[in-house]
Amino acid sequence: MEARAPAARRTWSWRSRAGRGLIYQVVALALIAAGVWFLAFNTQRNMEVRGIQSGFDFLKQAAGFDIGETMVAYDPSQSYGKALLVGVLNTLRVAVVGIILTTILGVLVGVGRFSRNALVRGLCYGYVELFRNVPILLQLLMWYLFFVEVLPQPNEAWNVFGLFFLSKGGFAFPVPVWGMGQALAAAGAVAGLGVGWWWRRRVQQQFELTGDPGNRWAVPLAAVLGLAFAGWLLGGAPTAWSVPAQQGFMVDGGISVTPEFMAVLVGLTMYTAAFVAEVVRGGIQSVSHGQTEAAGALGLSRAHTMKLVVLPQALRVIIPPLTNQYLNLTKNSSLAVAIGYPDVVSIANTTLNQSGRAVECIAIIMLVYLTTSLSTSALMNAYNKRVAIKER
Repeated sequence: MEARAPAARRTWSWRSRAGRGLIYQVVALALIAAGVWFLAFNTQRNMEVRGIQSGFDFLKQAAGFDIGETMVAYDPSQSYGKALLVGVLNTLRVAVVGIILTTILGVLVGVGRFSRNALVRGLCYGYVELFRNVPILLQLLMWYLFFVEVLPQPNEAWNVFGLFFLSKGGFAFPVPVWGMGQALAAAGAVAGLGVGWWWRRRVQQQFELTGDPGNRWAVPLAAVLGLAFAGWLLGGAPTAWSVPAQQGFMVDGGISVTPEFMAVLVGLTMYTAAFVAEVVRGGIQSVSHGQTEAAGALGLSRAHTMKLVVLPQALRVIIPPLTNQYLNLTKNSSLAVAIGYPDVVSIANTTLNQSGRAVECIAIIMLVYLTTSLSTSALMNAYNKRVAIKER
């Protein structure tokens, strides 16, 4: 029986490469910590000398100012902390809805660049060149002026079937009166999404085994609609809706969004979608032409070739730069302060002017955008890892 060679022991000495690497890292971390401590101490000392208060205790004080658009109940007598929370939610609302709309529009325009119809190709090309080369701040101001100057007064609002109203006062549309039935319907829809996810995984596994693409949308859609309908029935099948209606000089009822929100959402979506379209176009062009020829030899139509062959392969190239565009959209939402939308930057600026806590307010803004950016990157990196080519 052969004797095993003794395991090599790692020696932590200056002559050891691993030892020197550890020492370098410790020294670097110590220098960074010392630099951060020096800046914090120096800032604190200078603020004390000038009689400037510091700390985050002001977050419990009454804000004393109103916010024009909120997602949660808010009153001026509530704290600065609650006001900043309202700003964070407003920022997240623009970011989440904007990312969804940007993805849809960007993919459609990117795919449209490869259309056989010259008019469609030309329109997609013109859209990209126009919105990509005009600064985002100018676009936000343009859309804001459109919504507050071009649209009619609320008493003359444009309406569709008496249900949807668009005017200088905003966009109003019907909404169900929330109750147990709506809550159970929402829970059923979420359960349907889980069923749909399981079904799509099953179809994908079947496709990899047999080559049969199957139907990836009928069952998930039926599950979402069916379970939502079942929840609605269990909740008593409520039919009450809050419908907007013309009331004198204003539109009352339903739910409405302000011109500021629409300007920010449309501006960010149109601008970022132009970049997403170029990302999609580059990803599609990265797929070898031999793949489309092989799909054509198998009898696949252009639509099926794009859906089943080209886009799944292009997705691996698209996701990393697409993540950057999502981050840009979220960070560009800070420009909403220019048109009066109450996002976290706008509310933090008001808080700063009233409380005088400049360092703390700026730190809160930085923390909000750092958290949202890192969360977006983590989700996209996880998805990128899932769809990446795995070598064997």
